[in-house]
Amino acid sequence: MPNTLYYSPGACSVGIHIVLEEIGKPYELSLVNMKEGAQYKPDYMSVNPKSKVPALRREDGSVLTEFPVIATWLAKTNPDAKLIPTDLEGEIRAGEAMAYFTGTIHPYGFTRQFRPANFTPTEADIPKVVETGKAAADKYFSLVDAHWNEGDWVLPSGYSVADAALFFVEYWAAKRSGMTLPPRLAAHLQRMLARPAVKRALEQEGLAA
Repeated sequence: MPNTLYYSPGACSVGIHIVLEEIGKPYELSLVNMKEGAQYKPDYMSVNPKSKVPALRREDGSVLTEFPVIATWLAKTNPDAKLIPTDLEGEIRAGEAMAYFTGTIHPYGFTRQFRPANFTPTEADIPKVVETGKAAADKYFSLVDAHWNEGDWVLPSGYSVADAALFFVEYWAAKRSGMTLPPRLAAHLQRMLARPAVKRALEQEGLAA
């Protein structure tokens, strides 16, 4: 059995979907319909009791969870794809970037926008929660933009799994939240959307490019 990605269309799992497409080896997709609460049902919780995507069932049947871990494992076990630097400094910088995109920008910037009721017991406060999320996302994106290197990609060494991690929050900002990305990130999003692997992943998930 090939690796199987458990995903929900348009969720952060799209970044791992892109990594799999970049690698170019056979894999399978398993839909987790989060809109219907499938992440909380026994079938999926037996795969990932954290009730989150992405999860990756590997060929040996073991399961990996958490975006940075899955992305790093895929990159390091497929070195020909050149999706992570081979030097220690480059690898930890890739991990640092992914941790920020998935562990800070995602929850503080966008979970508050997409699931505001999780953050307040008062329905009247929901608009405030959404605005707090947008303000946080703007702040985080501005920070990334201000510290951008002179190249086209997140790391000076070139395209990597860190770009797939940045992509999904950029995509959410531009396509779901109606936000204006700072210039370097707006340009990065366009470069990502032009990549064949990204186009294939979006098409497979029924998402607009």
